[in-house]
Amino acid sequence: MAERKISWVNHWGWGSGDMLGAGAQAVITGWLFYFFTTFCDLTAVEAGLILGLPRLLEAITCPLIGYISDNLRHTWIGRKIGRRKIFLMITIPLLPSFALIFVTGQTFWYYLLTFIFFEFVYTMFLIPWETLAAEMTKDYKQKAKFAGARMIIAQSSAILASYLPKLIIDNMGGKNSPDTFLIMAAIFGVLFSLVVILVVIFSWERPYSEEELAYKGEPLSLKTALLIPFKMFGDLFSTLRLKAFRQHLSIYLGGYLSQDIFNTALPIFVATVLAAGAAMTKDDTTSMIAGMMTTMYIAQLISVMVAIQVVIRTGPTMAYRIAIGFVIASVLLFAGFYLTQPADFAQGLAPLNGDLFVAFSQSNLGVMFWLFVPIILAGLGRGTLNFVPWSVYNYLPDVDEAVTAQRREGIFAGVMTFTRKAAQSLALIATGWAIDAGGYVATPKEATEFVVQTPQAVQTIVLVLVGGPILMMVLGAWASWSFKLNAKTHAVLVHEVERLRAGETEPESEESKRIVEDLTGWKWEHLWGRKPKKA
Repeated sequence: MAERKISWVNHWGWGSGDMLGAGAQAVITGWLFYFFTTFCDLTAVEAGLILGLPRLLEAITCPLIGYISDNLRHTWIGRKIGRRKIFLMITIPLLPSFALIFVTGQTFWYYLLTFIFFEFVYTMFLIPWETLAAEMTKDYKQKAKFAGARMIIAQSSAILASYLPKLIIDNMGGKNSPDTFLIMAAIFGVLFSLVVILVVIFSWERPYSEEELAYKGEPLSLKTALLIPFKMFGDLFSTLRLKAFRQHLSIYLGGYLSQDIFNTALPIFVATVLAAGAAMTKDDTTSMIAGMMTTMYIAQLISVMVAIQVVIRTGPTMAYRIAIGFVIASVLLFAGFYLTQPADFAQGLAPLNGDLFVAFSQSNLGVMFWLFVPIILAGLGRGTLNFVPWSVYNYLPDVDEAVTAQRREGIFAGVMTFTRKAAQSLALIATGWAIDAGGYVATPKEATEFVVQTPQAVQTIVLVLVGGPILMMVLGAWASWSFKLNAKTHAVLVHEVERLRAGETEPESEESKRIVEDLTGWKWEHLWGRKPKKA
């Protein structure tokens, strides 16, 4: 069946979904830990648990939704409405619930339960949405364009998430107002519903094959119902038999977990280390953090635009390694600030009242360097670290098809998010625990300035901000050295899959055989659903 024509409207219509996919996470990982410990009288451990525990539940719901959406093709609702789009449509009226998380004066259990509810709704959107780009085309360049549109939207939404608090403080929130975050969350909640509507309109699902159209389904009995969980988890774990997918997960987690730790620790680092001694109010500090994060996300947007072209032309691994170098340079500069404690920095920072860009008018080079250079380097690296894994994901169902002779986009989206959420949960809980164990004291919500932390607490915050991201990125870089999926090898893979579908049993050449076996991790004679045996 010929593929439908894809235009820029489809790239951006589908990509707009990352206003929710990345926008929500930019608010959550960038602000929620800071919000809980600054305006809600929660400890660092409690804040870490609220951020981390729902991810453990998602580690179950993510693959479940992926499995169900794949198998809805056998049902009436899947064929009439869409096996992916039915999930998207359910989330539209529920997404404004995002604002409930940012109501101050509530208990630990309130914040935990509202966050769990939103994360479940978020997952119902995310897993089916992520499959659509892989379903709409098999072309390498088109897949890269979809990933590029997605990442540009993602970075733009992150810029909005970082800048909105400053805009609200300056124009609506008033001084020392936690309502800043409630207003921001309400704005995002409405935007989330709007972008899901755009996704539904401008994207489509893979057309059903003749075999799928002819399949009427098996009668549901007690035995088949009981076997569903075993079949689901069997399908999930089968994805790990792909060599390229195992490597990809390591690269993915290395880049993303480093950012989770960085995002959680950065606002606390700015408030207790970078702004220490400047006697800044909570709102001035929040405004300063917003300015730094806005700068970082603008740099990430530029980085994504460059990374799109690099990945299309050379493949993902070189871009990934360069990105890691930028982020390591950034956190080492933050460590350098802590170790050197520039004597005139606090004096130059105090008159800014949280507005970073006033530093330019004052031509204070020392303040400008420490406020902008590390955060720009971080942004240049993080944009590419965000783009590379989701660019690669679009090609993984093609690798899987060579082994299984099936299209299982939903399963891969589910397993990727399952792995990420489980690892992210542990990372966020560990980050909160480490900061608390170091002696960090949360600032009371009624206070106008931050509590002065002990030297041990400050040292712990610095170690988390610097050591955590470096450790995660080194693990990802190690996996990238043996990762061979790029434009050339993907083209060979797709060609051989088409030959296998046509009934061919032998590779076109020894080179083709070597490439396909390397990507899949399987011997040629055991591809296309034949008796499994790993290479």
